[in-house]
Amino acid sequence: MRTGSEPATARSALRARFWLTVWGLVWAIFGTAAFALAGRPGWAAVCGVLWLVVTIDMAMILRHIRQGPHYQPGRDVPPYDPLEEPPPYRRPPRDRPSFRPPRHRHP
Repeated sequence: MRTGSEPATARSALRARFWLTVWGLVWAIFGTAAFALAGRPGWAAVCGVLWLVVTIDMAMILRHIRQGPHYQPGRDVPPYDPLEEPPPYRRPPRDRPSFRPPRHRHP
């Protein structure tokens, strides 16, 4: 059921994200060292930038893990207060006659 509050209540598997980040960090470090030793400074710089991005991502993930779980309302808690009574139905004004396609008559 969609409640409209999904971005505020979204959760992610932080431990899985952490281990994927570790995997990416290992490959970024390896790529930086390998390309630097192979004499490819451009690719080494790209891997170095990736290393920086992965390190920042890992710091954010660790911060979220250390914060611990936050209050998450259960399924029985509505995302907003329901209306006491529905608003009265108003028929739209008929300024112009509505278009109706012609009926096809088959013999």
